[in-house]
Amino acid sequence: MVGLSAEAIHRKPSQLSGGMRQRVPIARAFANHTKLLLLDEPFGALDALTRGTIQDELLKIWGGANQTVFMITHDIDEAILLADRILLMTNGPFARVAESVRITIPRPRARTDIVDHPNYYPIRNHLVQFLGRRSAELAGQALGGAAQRPDPVRIDLTGPVPAHLRAIAE
Repeated sequence: MVGLSAEAIHRKPSQLSGGMRQRVPIARAFANHTKLLLLDEPFGALDALTRGTIQDELLKIWGGANQTVFMITHDIDEAILLADRILLMTNGPFARVAESVRITIPRPRARTDIVDHPNYYPIRNHLVQFLGRRSAELAGQALGGAAQRPDPVRIDLTGPVPAHLRAIAE
């Protein structure tokens, strides 16, 4: 399921490559079939091909098992592909949810097809804008300025794309 060979089972952890070591906890998490799966940057150390393969496996498992998956990622495209909702967080030790963005691209989703959906780029551009604002706030904090925390906002993209997001995409 995660692309490990049969002989990898008999190897010691020190004999596995970094990518193979990254796949072991993913396989362990998939094997448990829990109702809630918590993943913290699970694909971060994988090459792009392996990452895509395991993301596809996660989608299959999630679709068949009706599991709730809570995943932390910094990859915008990964979040859009995998998520029904993306929670955008503020910075700092008192981080909180700043926005909740619904992903309105229907399932099943394929990475080669989602870019053709009319909501893909407005959603992606909104996420990039949010991260850009956070970067600017962090830069202000580093320079001694008082960074302003964004007010919590809920964005729902289930209907037509709002004008302010459409403008971002154009």
